[in-house]
Amino acid sequence: MAFPNLTLIEALRTTAERLRDGAYYAWGHHGACNCGNLLQVVTSLNKEDILQFAHTGIGEWTELSDEYCASTGTPAYPMISKLESIGLTNTDIHNLEYLEDREVLKQLPGGFRWLKRNLRGDVILYFETFATMLEDELCCGLNLNCQTLTKSVGQITQHFAELEEV
Repeated sequence: MAFPNLTLIEALRTTAERLRDGAYYAWGHHGACNCGNLLQVVTSLNKEDILQFAHTGIGEWTELSDEYCASTGTPAYPMISKLESIGLTNTDIHNLEYLEDREVLKQLPGGFRWLKRNLRGDVILYFETFATMLEDELCCGLNLNCQTLTKSVGQITQHFAELEEV
């Protein structure tokens, strides 16, 4: 599962907003599909640049993410590497392209249902739901860390109080 972080959450929300505002979308176009639109947000590249990089590999983003080679530095690698650097795994990349992560689908307004990978509205809904899910995970993690910190500070304070009594 993706690593919840503000960069990824903002990228998903911005991509959804751009799609809602009419950004070019074509599921069969590496630079304008689900991952292609996300890459436009997290890089300075346009859809044509992304298409050039993607066409140096074989297949869709799902295959590129599974088969890239970090040691050879194939041109598609920087694209996959960028998606990984914002917190996505190869599985997440696949799921973004096909709108298939069951955990995200369970969180959809109205409950679980399958979405169509090539419908703009479904992509927007999936990206927004995924962002909300990651936000919830991030906030929960921060809350747990704050609770742990508060508990630790309390224990340290108590320990010093006990030392003073001795």
